[in-house]
Amino acid sequence: MRLATILLTAALCACSGPANHEPEATTGDVTETGLVAQGRQIAEKNCAECHALDATSDSTHEQAPPFRTLSQRYPIDSLQEALAEGIVVGHEDMPEFSFDPDDIDALIAFIESIQTEDG
Repeated sequence: MRLATILLTAALCACSGPANHEPEATTGDVTETGLVAQGRQIAEKNCAECHALDATSDSTHEQAPPFRTLSQRYPIDSLQEALAEGIVVGHEDMPEFSFDPDDIDALIAFIESIQTEDG
């Protein structure tokens, strides 16, 4: 009987949240929601081979800036068009990427969420 009460309470708690509650993902000591978590997944799939995606790591490719420092080079929202049309950069070994609008919004949300002033 006690197990049934616990399960019923857990089920009711799960249903009582806000209707538009975004899913959460926990990375290290940071909880991400919605677009930021989706953007992290996109970056991990497409960018992590060369770019650092966290607050402290160095990028594995010497010409690939850590994502946390991109705002020191570019206004982040200006990357929207480049991400839609295909990013082309100054070094030849970076593949060209183009993303759909939802993925662009998510990737930009993630990039904005990790920016630091001092990199």
